Order: sequence, then C-alpha cells, then structure tokens
Amino acid sequence: MPYHILVTDEVDPDGVEILRAEPAFAVTEVPTLPREELFARIGEFDAIVGRSATRVPGELLRRAPRLRVIGRAGVGTDNIDIETATALGIAVINAPAGNTIAVAELFFGAVLGLLRDLPRAAQSMREGRWDRSTFLGQELRGRTLGVVGLGRIGGEVAHRALAFAMEAVAFDPYVTDERFQTLRVRRAASLEELLAESNVLTVHTPLTEETRGLIGRRELSRLPANAIVVNMARGGIVDEAALAAALTGGQVAGAVLDVYSHEPLAADSPLRALPNVHLTPHLGASTAEAQRNVAVDVCVAVRDALLSGEVSKAINVAGADGTAWAEERPAIVLARRTAAVARAVLADRGVRAIQRLSLRHGPELTAAAPMLLASAAAGILEGVADVERLNLINARALAEARGVELTHACATNLGHARALQVSVGGGMQEIAVGGVAP
Repeated sequence: MPYHILVTDEVDPDGVEILRAEPAFAVTEVPTLPREELFARIGEFDAIVGRSATRVPGELLRRAPRLRVIGRAGVGTDNIDIETATALGIAVINAPAGNTIAVAELFFGAVLGLLRDLPRAAQSMREGRWDRSTFLGQELRGRTLGVVGLGRIGGEVAHRALAFAMEAVAFDPYVTDERFQTLRVRRAASLEELLAESNVLTVHTPLTEETRGLIGRRELSRLPANAIVVNMARGGIVDEAALAAALTGGQVAGAVLDVYSHEPLAADSPLRALPNVHLTPHLGASTAEAQRNVAVDVCVAVRDALLSGEVSKAINVAGADGTAWAEERPAIVLARRTAAVARAVLADRGVRAIQRLSLRHGPELTAAAPMLLASAAAGILEGVADVERLNLINARALAEARGVELTHACATNLGHARALQVSVGGGMQEIAVGGVAP
C-alpha cells in the first residue's frame, strides 16, 4: 500500500514534485480545506504538508490514526499542536533555514521604506505631484541595531547591518559567545540593557510562553527617543496595543510590522491609521526563492521520514541531529533491541512492571545519547504499550508516564568507545544487556 500524503496551502511545485516522484507515495494536492472537510478526510493520510493557513489542532490529530508526519513548509509551527503530536508519536518537521534571506532582505527594505517615507513618495508620484521637499528622510548609518534572538534570521539581519555602518548588539541567552564574535555583534547582558541603546529594535524569536508579550509597555518606555520597533517574527511577541499607544504618544518614533497577533489584521486596527508605521501582510517568506527552498527542504524531510524512519529533522525529537542520526542509526537500533531483550528476560522472571531504565554509552556515542535513550525506552514498551505509534518521538514521554525512571551517562569502562549497555529493572531485579555499535 502506498503512503498517502495530503499537500495543501499551495506548497511550491518543486517541493511537491519530490513527493510525486517517489513510487511509494500517493499525493493528494488541494487548496486550503475548510475545517470540517479537513477533519473528515485526515484519517486517509500518512502525512500532511502545508503552510501556515492550515490549523492542525489536537482534535484533528486524534482523528488521524495513520498520520506519521506533519510537514510545515516554513519556520513557525504555532498552527500545530506539537504537544499532542508528540504524545501520539507524530513527527513535526519544519524548514527553518529556507526563508532566512527573504526575511533579512525584507527587514532592510521595510525599514528604509519607513525612514525615507518611500510608500507616500511613490503614491504622490502616481497622483501627478512632485513633493520633493516634503520627503526629508533619515539614514541608518550610525544607529544601533538591537536584536532580540540571534538565531538564523537575527544573525543575517545583524550581519547585513554592518554594511550600513550600524552597530549591532543582541540579547540571546541561548547563543554562545563564539557566535556573537563570528557575527561581530556585541552581547547585551540583559534585555533591559539592549533596550536602553537600541535605535532600531527587532525581534527574531519563536512565539512561546516565554516570548509572548516580551516587548510591552514597560519595554517600549525604555527605548531611546526616536527609536523604531520592528517585528517580522511572530505576532504577539510585541504587544500591539502598547505599541500603538507608544507611537501615538511619541515614545516610539516608528514601527515596521509584518506579523500580527490576529491575522489578517483587522480593518479597524489603530495601527492602520498611524502615519509612522510601515505595515506589510506577513510577507517575510514571500519570495519565489524562499517558497521553493522551504518546500524542497520540508518535502525531502517528509520523504525520508516515511521511507526510512529518519526523523532527525523533526522538532519534537529530543536531541535529534541530522549528522548523529545518519552516523549512529546502527546504535539506535542496538539500543532498542538490547532494551527489548532485557525486558523479555525480566518478564520470564515474573517482572511485569518496569520501574527504571539506565543507558550507559561509550564516548563516541555521546552526541546520539538522547536518541539512544528514546530508542531504549521504545524497546521496553514494545508489545506492552497500547499505542498506535511507538517511536523516538513519544517513547520517552510514554515510559515516564508509566513511572519508568530514565537515565543515561557516558562511561569509559565498557571496553569500547562505541559500546552501550542498557540496564532495566523492576522491583528487586535488574538485567543489563549490551553490545557494540558498528
């Protein structure tokens, strides 16, 4: 039987063709479906590939017994219930790198458009006027760019800022000093420190509970006079009501927004009426190149996940890494099999409830340790856990939900740098099974 894949939201044809070219796949390509129709049809599919228009809530996932993979042709995954997908063993794969350049270039185009008042100047020309003296703009040179989140896009924006003779400073507690040094970006010790010197403030983080409302009334009040606020990441990171008030009251000189808390932006939003705001309708990834890149990236990853179980690109696999997956797949298989053998031996001894699982591994397997532990957890649950999908995505959570204590550690006394040992225990009994990965 072929794998049935639903492609929706007008994913770029170059990506879809990768799926269509695989004989094992039956691809159904449709426009964005109404909620009721999607709910009625989702049970037919092994994978779904889409963009941001299709919502994938937990209720939908629970109606999809065959679903193994969700592919998001883009970066953001806030339209997907990742917690439920993980619990059900469904891989969630996005394309974090494909639209990086598109967003970075839009950033400077939009900010320059605001500083030079280009939209109004262009409109005046269309209306037959020559209002040259009206449009006295400002330059980027000499301004300090404050970046919240120095990931792929934040890094590209900061890198390009240097070409405009700006100084780049960033706040990101999750990024190493080496990355700051490589990008020639000064590190701010805190968000407050960053705000105090940012003439242009831009956010490039995911939307999480930690970042929702991150830039609100208090933060906006800490910006220097004549500062500009930019949000091209996710609506909700910047408090739009607080921003509108700051723009109206003169605390903030201008704003550039491409994303909004509720999209499409309401027709009566006060932001639409403010002359010192440059608004675009979520165009960050809207280039032909970016759409092709994200479609190809995610479709390749979906293909590999279905055909070979390769889920290193999934964002809900703990410790997944493409290199570690490719190199350590034999070790991942070994961890599951040794755990299954240990469980079977304990079952023969009358032990029915596994209470603890400990993985010890040689130094060469350190990078793959989280995946090895997940694989071992799947091994002890084989034939025991009543779930439709048991894999690296949900095995650890399922084991812990059953009260199994999971631990792993590097060991140098196993006799080989690529050796691993799985110890499984219940009650007063414990069995250890090991091997050496090729």
